[in-house]
Amino acid sequence: MALPAHLVLQIVTPDRLIVKEQVDEVEIPGSQGYFGVLPGHTPMLASLAVGELWYRKGQDKFYLSIAFGFAEVLPDRVTILARLAERAEDIDIGRAEEAKKRAEERLSQPKSDMDYERARIALTKSLMRLQVSARTPGGMRVGELKRMRDNVRG
Repeated sequence: MALPAHLVLQIVTPDRLIVKEQVDEVEIPGSQGYFGVLPGHTPMLASLAVGELWYRKGQDKFYLSIAFGFAEVLPDRVTILARLAERAEDIDIGRAEEAKKRAEERLSQPKSDMDYERARIALTKSLMRLQVSARTPGGMRVGELKRMRDNVRG
Protein backbone atom coordinates (compact mmCIF):
# COMPACT_ATOMS: atom_id res chain seq x y z
CA MET A 1 0.00 0.00 0.00
CA ALA A 2 1.40 3.41 -1.01
CA LEU A 3 2.02 6.13 1.54
CA PRO A 4 -0.31 9.15 1.30
CA ALA A 5 1.25 12.27 -0.23
CA HIS A 6 -0.49 14.70 2.15
CA LEU A 7 -2.40 14.91 5.41
CA VAL A 8 -5.85 16.34 5.96
CA LEU A 9 -5.56 18.54 9.04
CA GLN A 10 -8.68 19.45 11.02
CA ILE A 11 -8.49 21.67 14.10
CA VAL A 12 -11.77 22.00 16.00
CA THR A 13 -12.70 23.87 19.19
CA PRO A 14 -16.03 23.69 21.03
CA ASP A 15 -17.01 26.90 19.18
CA ARG A 16 -15.98 26.25 15.59
CA LEU A 17 -13.84 24.61 12.95
CA ILE A 18 -10.54 26.53 12.87
CA VAL A 19 -8.63 24.66 10.12
CA LYS A 20 -9.52 22.07 7.50
CA GLU A 21 -6.73 21.88 4.97
CA GLN A 22 -4.51 19.49 3.07
CA VAL A 23 -0.99 19.87 4.53
CA ASP A 24 2.48 18.37 4.21
CA GLU A 25 3.60 18.35 7.85
CA VAL A 26 2.33 19.21 11.36
CA GLU A 27 4.09 19.79 14.68
CA ILE A 28 1.85 19.37 17.72
CA PRO A 29 2.34 20.33 21.40
CA GLY A 30 1.60 17.03 23.14
CA SER A 31 1.37 16.76 26.91
CA GLN A 32 4.53 14.59 26.80
CA GLY A 33 6.36 16.99 24.46
CA TYR A 34 6.16 18.23 20.88
CA PHE A 35 5.83 15.66 18.10
CA GLY A 36 5.89 15.90 14.32
CA VAL A 37 3.55 14.19 11.90
CA LEU A 38 4.23 13.41 8.24
CA PRO A 39 2.02 11.51 5.78
CA GLY A 40 2.05 7.80 6.61
CA HIS A 41 2.48 8.34 10.37
CA THR A 42 1.57 5.44 12.64
CA PRO A 43 -1.92 5.83 14.13
CA MET A 44 -1.94 7.29 17.65
CA LEU A 45 -3.88 9.37 20.16
CA ALA A 46 -2.23 12.08 22.26
CA SER A 47 -3.35 14.61 24.82
CA LEU A 48 -2.40 18.24 24.16
CA ALA A 49 -0.65 20.81 26.30
CA VAL A 50 -0.57 24.59 25.99
CA GLY A 51 1.74 25.30 23.08
CA GLU A 52 2.41 26.37 19.55
CA LEU A 53 1.15 24.18 16.72
CA TRP A 54 2.43 24.73 13.21
CA TYR A 55 1.68 23.12 9.89
CA ARG A 56 3.39 23.34 6.54
CA LYS A 57 1.88 23.57 3.06
CA GLY A 58 4.69 23.51 0.53
CA GLN A 59 7.21 26.07 1.79
CA ASP A 60 4.68 28.06 3.85
CA LYS A 61 4.24 27.56 7.59
CA PHE A 62 1.13 28.53 9.56
CA TYR A 63 1.05 28.93 13.34
CA LEU A 64 -1.64 28.51 15.98
CA SER A 65 -1.80 28.79 19.74
CA ILE A 66 -3.35 25.60 21.17
CA ALA A 67 -4.46 24.77 24.70
CA PHE A 68 -5.51 21.34 25.93
CA GLY A 69 -7.52 18.67 24.18
CA PHE A 70 -6.60 15.65 22.07
CA ALA A 71 -4.96 14.77 18.76
CA GLU A 72 -5.89 11.77 16.66
CA VAL A 73 -3.20 10.87 14.14
CA LEU A 74 -3.87 8.53 11.23
CA PRO A 75 -1.63 7.88 8.19
CA ASP A 76 -3.60 10.34 6.04
CA ARG A 77 -5.30 12.58 8.61
CA VAL A 78 -4.72 14.57 11.81
CA THR A 79 -7.70 15.71 13.88
CA ILE A 80 -7.11 18.14 16.74
CA LEU A 81 -9.91 18.61 19.28
CA ALA A 82 -8.69 21.58 21.32
CA ARG A 83 -10.25 23.50 24.17
CA LEU A 84 -8.68 26.67 22.72
CA ALA A 85 -7.07 27.32 19.32
CA GLU A 86 -6.23 30.63 17.65
CA ARG A 87 -4.48 31.39 14.39
CA ALA A 88 -1.53 33.76 14.77
CA GLU A 89 -3.28 36.50 12.80
CA ASP A 90 -6.43 36.25 14.95
CA ILE A 91 -4.71 36.84 18.30
CA ASP A 92 -5.54 40.11 20.03
CA ILE A 93 -2.10 41.19 21.26
CA GLY A 94 -3.45 43.82 23.66
CA ARG A 95 -5.75 41.28 25.30
CA ALA A 96 -2.92 38.73 25.57
CA GLU A 97 -0.62 41.33 27.16
CA GLU A 98 -3.32 42.27 29.69
CA ALA A 99 -3.87 38.59 30.57
CA LYS A 100 -0.11 38.16 31.03
CA LYS A 101 0.06 41.18 33.32
CA ARG A 102 -2.88 39.96 35.45
CA ALA A 103 -1.41 36.46 35.78
CA GLU A 104 2.03 37.83 36.72
CA GLU A 105 0.47 40.07 39.38
CA ARG A 106 -1.48 37.13 40.85
CA LEU A 107 1.62 34.95 40.96
CA SER A 108 3.82 37.66 42.47
CA GLN A 109 1.43 38.22 45.39
CA PRO A 110 0.29 34.73 46.40
CA LYS A 111 -2.65 34.51 48.75
CA SER A 112 -3.84 31.52 50.73
CA ASP A 113 -7.04 31.23 48.69
CA MET A 114 -5.33 31.68 45.27
CA ASP A 115 -5.59 28.89 42.73
CA TYR A 116 -1.89 28.76 41.84
CA GLU A 117 -2.30 26.23 39.01
CA ARG A 118 -5.01 28.31 37.33
CA ALA A 119 -2.82 31.44 37.49
CA ARG A 120 0.17 29.51 36.11
CA ILE A 121 -1.91 28.18 33.19
CA ALA A 122 -3.27 31.68 32.46
CA LEU A 123 0.29 33.01 32.31
CA THR A 124 1.42 30.14 30.05
CA LYS A 125 -1.51 30.66 27.66
CA SER A 126 -0.93 34.41 27.42
CA LEU A 127 2.80 33.93 26.79
CA MET A 128 2.03 31.36 24.08
CA ARG A 129 -0.44 33.71 22.40
CA LEU A 130 2.20 36.46 22.34
CA GLN A 131 4.82 34.07 20.96
CA VAL A 132 2.50 32.78 18.23
CA SER A 133 1.24 36.26 17.31
CA ALA A 134 4.84 37.32 16.64
CA ARG A 135 4.94 34.68 13.86
CA THR A 136 2.61 36.70 11.61
CA PRO A 137 4.78 38.30 8.92
CA GLY A 138 4.15 42.06 8.63
CA GLY A 139 0.76 43.64 8.25
CA MET A 140 -1.99 44.09 10.79
CA ARG A 141 -3.48 41.32 12.84
CA VAL A 142 -7.21 40.93 13.33
CA GLY A 143 -6.82 41.72 17.03
CA GLU A 144 -5.04 45.00 16.24
CA LEU A 145 -7.73 46.00 13.75
CA LYS A 146 -10.46 45.22 16.31
CA ARG A 147 -8.70 47.30 18.98
CA MET A 148 -8.32 50.23 16.55
CA ARG A 149 -12.02 49.99 15.60
CA ASP A 150 -13.04 49.88 19.28
CA ASN A 151 -10.88 52.95 20.06
CA VAL A 152 -12.56 54.91 17.27
CA ARG A 153 -16.03 53.98 18.58
CA GLY A 154 -15.10 54.45 22.20
